[in-house]
Amino acid sequence: MSRTAITDDPQIRERFGELKPALTAQAAVIEADRCLNCFDAPCTAACPTHIDVPGFIKRIASGNLRGSAVKILDANILGASCARVCPVDVLCEGACVMNRQNLKPIQIGLLQRHAMDAFWASGELPPVKAEGRRKLRVACIGGGPASLACAAEICRQGAQATVIERRELPGGLNTYGVAEYKLRAADSVREVEMIRRLGVEFRCGVDVDSAAALEALEAEFDYLFLGLGLGAMQRLNVPGEGSEGVMNALELIAAYKTGHLKELRGTVVVVGAGNTAIDAANAARRLGAETVYMMYRRGESEMSAFEFEYEHAKQEGVQFLWHRVPVAIRKDADGRLVLGSVEVQQVNGRLEQIPESQSEMACDLVVPAIGQSPLTELLQELRGVGVKDGRIVADASGRTANPKYFAGGDCVNGGREVVDAVAGGKRAAVAMFKAFAEG
Repeated sequence: MSRTAITDDPQIRERFGELKPALTAQAAVIEADRCLNCFDAPCTAACPTHIDVPGFIKRIASGNLRGSAVKILDANILGASCARVCPVDVLCEGACVMNRQNLKPIQIGLLQRHAMDAFWASGELPPVKAEGRRKLRVACIGGGPASLACAAEICRQGAQATVIERRELPGGLNTYGVAEYKLRAADSVREVEMIRRLGVEFRCGVDVDSAAALEALEAEFDYLFLGLGLGAMQRLNVPGEGSEGVMNALELIAAYKTGHLKELRGTVVVVGAGNTAIDAANAARRLGAETVYMMYRRGESEMSAFEFEYEHAKQEGVQFLWHRVPVAIRKDADGRLVLGSVEVQQVNGRLEQIPESQSEMACDLVVPAIGQSPLTELLQELRGVGVKDGRIVADASGRTANPKYFAGGDCVNGGREVVDAVAGGKRAAVAMFKAFAEG
């Protein structure tokens, strides 16, 4: 599998060092010994993939790192990336019983990473769950976490799975859209390679964008899994948005992760206040921008980003402009972008512009980060698959109204965490085997 789209630039590696250093072997054992091995394990319940947290931590404490990793991978095939990108503060660690005693929660994320790093170093593969080949054939459209989890589970159960991805490399946002200081693109590709070695076939550079393409896949495979993610970033819809100095957040992150953007200078304005907006703002700072603003139409208490992400952005030197929205983007006589903005306030649940509050600020780059749009084009081609508000309608197991199609991840839930996508993909795989057996 080609890695030509992944940067290994020393300057990028230095600027985007990981936020939290890995635990040493001794520190991992000491931390694992703190775990109370709760019988009801609220940490496991809080994990969308329901990893047996006490089980894998107990194995670390006894020095059985391979057994720990196998326990993790049995529940979450993307356990390595989730150890780095999961918002553990609000999931497993947030549910840790230590919090009730005003004690520091067990560092579950770092312990999971410790076990997975040891597994990677060994070069092993996760054990298969069923010997022999089953006749089931599944195509997973989209190469993100949901499809990877679905395809891996299909192959581990002895059947055939093919991932079809329009970009050069699979991995979805793990490869192209997660901040490098959280998850390196090379680590995402390494995880994909492990899944390929399980028997998953990858067809990259293939865009499934028409009814004819879907019909061909329907004829070739027993089931189709839709792991499409979301569509393009939403537009600001202001004059001048097509200017050269405008780059949306996912474009910015992908550009530096693939080596196409290595440096920024001057002032950058990020519009939005979600987790992706913060990733883009932090990236701009690390790429060298002297001043980075995050402009948000609401107030501090209403931002959608996690609290720990907000605190991290402030530590990076990002400055926040509340109750402001861009109304125009243009260049001045010197060729610099000028971002017109107005203050706004919320009245009866609606945001209304404050009269005579418009002002201008000079900047070098505007980064829209106000969320992703639903995938509308392909969804129109999905015959018999229910779609509501731009999302595919599927039950808890991933079944859609069309018995040939299953779905999971962001195209169903509207955009959650990587671990939610993994859980959805695995559930769909289990449901496919059941449906196939029932004939």
